[in-house]
Formats: sequence, structure tokens, C-alpha cells
Amino acid sequence: MSNDISNPFGDSAALPPADQPPVDDGTLALDHYAERAYLAYAMSVVKSRALPQVEDGMKPVQRRILYAMSEMRLSSTSKHVKSARVVGDVIGKYHPHGDTSVYDAMVRVAQDFSLRYPLVDGQGNFGSRDGDSAAAMRYTECRLTPIAELLLSEIDRGTVDFIPNYDGAFEEPQLLPARLPFVLLNGASGIAVGMATEIPPHNLREVAEATCHLIRHPEAGLEDVLERMPGPDFPGGGQLISSPEAIRDAYTGGRGSLRMRARWRIEELARGQWRVIVEELPHGVSASQVLAEIETLTNPQPRSGKKEVSQEQKNLKQLVLGAVETVRDESSDKSPIRIVLEPRSSRQSRDEFMAVLLAHTSLETSVSVNMTMIGRDGRPQQKNLVQVLREWIDFRYVTVERRTRHRLDEVDRRIHILEGRMIAFIHIEEVIRVIRESDEPKPALIAAFGLTDIQAEDILEIRLRQLARLEGFKIEKELGELRDERAGLQHILDNRSAMTKLILKEIQDDAKKYGDDRRTLIETVAAVAPAEISVPDEPITVILSRNGWIRSRQGHGIDPASISYKAGDFGFAVLETRTTWPLVVIDTRGRAYTVKAAELPGGRGDGVPITTLVEFQDGGKLAQVVADAPDANYFFANSGSYGFICSVGDATSRQRAGKAFMAMEKGETVLRPARVQGDWIAAASAGGRVLVFPRAEMKVQSGGRGVIVMGMDEDETLVAVAVPADDAILTVEGIGRGSKQTSVTLKPAQRETMRHRRARKGMQLAIRLKPENMY
Repeated sequence: MSNDISNPFGDSAALPPADQPPVDDGTLALDHYAERAYLAYAMSVVKSRALPQVEDGMKPVQRRILYAMSEMRLSSTSKHVKSARVVGDVIGKYHPHGDTSVYDAMVRVAQDFSLRYPLVDGQGNFGSRDGDSAAAMRYTECRLTPIAELLLSEIDRGTVDFIPNYDGAFEEPQLLPARLPFVLLNGASGIAVGMATEIPPHNLREVAEATCHLIRHPEAGLEDVLERMPGPDFPGGGQLISSPEAIRDAYTGGRGSLRMRARWRIEELARGQWRVIVEELPHGVSASQVLAEIETLTNPQPRSGKKEVSQEQKNLKQLVLGAVETVRDESSDKSPIRIVLEPRSSRQSRDEFMAVLLAHTSLETSVSVNMTMIGRDGRPQQKNLVQVLREWIDFRYVTVERRTRHRLDEVDRRIHILEGRMIAFIHIEEVIRVIRESDEPKPALIAAFGLTDIQAEDILEIRLRQLARLEGFKIEKELGELRDERAGLQHILDNRSAMTKLILKEIQDDAKKYGDDRRTLIETVAAVAPAEISVPDEPITVILSRNGWIRSRQGHGIDPASISYKAGDFGFAVLETRTTWPLVVIDTRGRAYTVKAAELPGGRGDGVPITTLVEFQDGGKLAQVVADAPDANYFFANSGSYGFICSVGDATSRQRAGKAFMAMEKGETVLRPARVQGDWIAAASAGGRVLVFPRAEMKVQSGGRGVIVMGMDEDETLVAVAVPADDAILTVEGIGRGSKQTSVTLKPAQRETMRHRRARKGMQLAIRLKPENMY
């Protein structure tokens, strides 16, 4: 990377113009200096540390390790050498950084559970999938793996450019001449400044087949590629359960998330007993991690800042202990992954048993896809699958052309030398006479036989035995072979189809030699709903206090006057619902949280703080609550007179931290949600005006800002909304004359004068009233 921080990308990109250029005395404002220095650092991380190149799939440190090992002649057939020796060579010649970073990078490319196709053959302790670190580099040994030849075999054939190392004492390759797209074979993972990469690994045979198809049919699209390369292939196997559409979407934009699941088998035991043997885990998941998660579920600890475990943790503990009897890790050298799961009872459903564990442990998890890499133009970019393959194919054509020209130059030089030797062989006596009689034999030979300087120098350097009669036949034979080879090389350079045929043959040969079967099963399954404790569908009443204490009571029809609260607290909401319906809590910032009604404590106590069931974000506090069937529709609005219609199910969230639901501006409040019962929406302003408009004019959406409900005067707010049945009486409650609580009832006929289009200002109520509620 250039040291010129004013333009880290080179001439093809420019920095934004500085708002404050340096003054005439040569000084630079501190903020501009910091901006430029940080940009230089960021570009260094992006281009020289964290992101792989599309051409060879390597990061700089990985490329330097492989090149240094190649220069040390540590091929797959050589003897292992100490890792410390390799690390020292890399640091001293190419990578002036700490030995830990170099050794860690070498360890990763040697781990068969991290890379689909390891590039370093490690001997000794190179870590484990359970997170155990590798032994110190003085204890381990290494050499290159056979497949590393696909990266290094052509490096001395003029295929790539070399640049000076950090001190100019040595040269290192800018790229490795990869014979296959290793950026897809092994993938990559890294975090840069402002960007990151997470490229999954793929199967060599499938990548080769997809690449060949794209070479033969340049106009082919993603669908054609996915027919031959259906998805990632992780080193640890596992099962990819995402739908084909989800996989396609991830490859279309170069970003997405895929669902992975462990693979297991049922082992039948005596007397009808059985157990589950997990043999493959999702990528990045270890056996110790799964066991630790089960231990956390069965022996929960209070969350940070809490004195006791939450009701949700208690329910999960009951659920898991009711299903699982014993968990053991029996992994060994012969079975890298073997987790034994024994059920509490052999009579329970096997599918339900696994559903509990899949829902609450990493036996099923998500794998990120973020195909960010440095392209052929030197710029970091998130690329789709077809882009990656096409850029590598372009690189391969350039590499093969450079390799062919390099070999053609070698052949031409050798032919030139042999033609001179043939002249010397034919005129051997005269050549010897010229050399014996001349004080300067080289010019004499050039003048006598029309030789070039190179040919004359070669003749003077050869031994007499090379001019024997038998050598003449060898020279003639070699000349013929070289001329045939030269014609073939020239044909490849002149004929694009010939070069294409050669590239295809090499890819197919490499795939046949190094390819293996797919390890990760791709099989879409129905989404697994989180396993829950079975609860009967019963009527309950949810009681919520103003200070946020929540509880439930069995049945409906409870008299609110009979409900008691803590001293200084009072009622906020009494909601009749059912144990199977969700409870949606909305905070003052418009965020929605979900509580399972069945998890609420019962009895006549004070209940529990709602903050033990949800985690309010960004300073939010309890604002409104809804409890109803998931398909029930509600009208949600705020005091800024914006709203929308949404079902209760669309407002739910599976996270304790909830989800963004109502877009709110500063100073706005959430109004009480109104259940949709009829075809007309009623809205009341703080000034005592009421507007009734068709429900069809209100937007239906799953969250956001919505549309204007009612026209407001300056400094006026919306205070209440309702969607009553068409033949029901509408009641408006508020503060009347003398600050007394007053209510107005509006029959359907009385509402006719208030009907208008949405966003109008409506009509003033017949009596003076400041509305507070409407139903």
C-alpha cells in the first residue's frame, strides 16, 4: 500500500476535498490531520490485513506464509520443520509484525475444522474445535499440503508481479497464481474498519463445475451457477436448512444469513430405550459450547443487575429438565464430534425432544454470509457469486497468458542457443580453428558464422564432449521438440478458444485430483417453532399497575374495584385475554415487546415488575399494552396524529429487547391502541374536535410512522382514537366545565356530521369538552 495518505486507493480514487486546506506556513489543523491519519490507518487495515483478494483468496499474512514456506522448499513431500523457523522467516523477510499474529494465521490455515481445504500440514497440537489454542510454535512442525500446489506451482513462471518487501532486501508476490478460486473454496473471515467479511467455504468439485460452466457460457446467470454449486460446504459438515430462496438471496447481493442444524442419529437401546448421538455440528459451534448452553438452561443464574432468575429462565429450566436426562461429550480422535443426549423418558416424542434442544441451543444456529473482498480493481466491495467467479476467470486468463508468454520466451531462448550449437556442430573443425587462432574468439566466431553474442558465448562455454556425434542427434531432436512446443504456445496466445480449452482442462484435472465429496447436507426443513411448555387454552385476566407490576388471575369478569395494589400504586390496565395469546407492551419510544401470558405469575400477590420479563431499551418506559388474539387488528396512533393498522401478531417480537415498532418524534406519546371492530375510525383532538373517516383510508402496515390521522391546529395534539362497530355508540370521555369528568355519547346517526376524509380537522363537539379517552 502506498504511504501517501492523501490518496490511499491510488490515482483512480480521490479523497473528498478538505474544508480547511493547510495554511501558508505549512501547518495542518489537528482535526484534518486526524482525519487523514485515520483514513490511512483504515485503508491499511482494509487492504493489507483484513480482507482477502478475489484472485487468490488470501490475506497478505497468509500469502506471505505460503510463499515463505515455498521458498524454504517445504513441499508436501518434504520433512516437517519447526513452526518457529517458518514464523521467523516470515517476520524477517516479509511481514514486520508480531510473531503471534503470524503464528495464529498459520495455525488457522492448518486447522481442518476451520478451513475446508487446509493449506498447511501441521504436526503437533494445532488447537481443537472446542476452542483450545495451539501449542507454542517451538513445539509444532509444519509443511505445505498437496493442495497448496494449486496456489504456488506457477509462481516462478512469470504469472504474477513481484514487489519489494518492507525494506527492499527481498521481493514478494503481489498475488499467488491460484489455479482455482480459493476465495470460495476456503472462504474468509475478517473485520476491517467500517466493513467486515464472512465468506463461507464451498466444495471444490462444485466450484470447478460452476466455473467451467461460466467459462463456456459467459452469459450464464446465478440460477445456472447454483444448479452446479447449490450452497456452502463447511469443513465440519452439518445440515443447511435454509430455503433455496434464502440461499439465492444471499448469493444475489453477497450478503445474508443461512440457517444450519446439527446432524444426529437415534441409537436404539434395550427394552425400548433410545438416545440421540450428535455427530456433526453447525459451522463454528463446538461440543463444549453446546454442553455449556444446556448447563446454563438447567442451572440458570440471575442476569446482571437482578437478584433472582426471571420467570422465563424458570420456565426454560422446567422445559429442558423435563426432556433431557443426561448429556455427555464422548468426542475422541476416532469421532471428532460425539454428543450423547439421553431423554428423561423413552415414551416422549423423539421429534419434540430434539425440538427443545434445537430451539434453545446452538444445535441450530445462523451462519452469516458477507462476501466483501478486494476486487481486481483494488477496491473493497461486496460481490455476488457470479461477480466473484467472473473476476477470477478474468484473472485466470491473464495468468495463463503470462505463463504461456513466459514459457514461449524460455523456448525461444533455448531454440536460439541450440541453433548456435548446431552451427558449431556442423562446422566443428573450422570453429576450433577460429578459436585457436584468434586472440578474441567471440568476435571472430560472430564474424565467421553469423552468430549472435549469446550464441557465441554459449559455444565458448560448452565442453568438447557436447560436440560429439551423439550430441548432434540430441540437439536436432530437442530442436524439433522445442519448435513444436513453440508452435503450440503461439497457437494458444493467438487463439482464444485454444486458451479456453486449456484452462478448462486444467480446472477439470485439478478437480479430479483434489476434489472430494460434499460434507454439508443441503436439505430444507420446515422452520422449527421454539419449543414451549404446553399450556391449556384458558381465559385469564392480566392486571398491570401504573408502576409496572404485572400479574394474572384465572377467568374473566373480575371486578376492578376488588383488585388491590401496592401502597402508592394504582391500576393501569385490566385486560381479559387467554393463556395462549400474546401480550404486547409498547414503551414511550414506540418500541414493542412481547410477554407470554402463560408466564405471568398468578394468585393474589402483587406480581412481578414488568422489567423482569422485558428489557426496555434507550430509556423507554411503559406506555401502552395490548392483549388479544394474534390475528386481531388494532389501530395504533401517536399524539403527533400519525397512525396505522396492524395485527397483534405483527407487533410481537421474540427478543426480550423487543423491536422497533412505532416511529416516534421527540415529544410525541403513544395513544391507547383501538381494536378494529367496524369500518369507520374516530379520532379526537385536545381541542374537542372529532373526525370520523373510512377505515379503508388508513394504511395497514407492520410498523413505522404510518399516515396522518387528523388535521391539527398549531400546538394541538391527537388524544384518542377508536374503531367502534358500525352500529355501536361511541363514547368520548374528558374534562368538561368546572374541571369535572364528563362524557359524551354519539350514536351512529349523530356521527354523520363528523364524517369526512382522513387528515381533515373534523367537527367540534356540541358541549365544551377536553377529550381524554374514546371507546
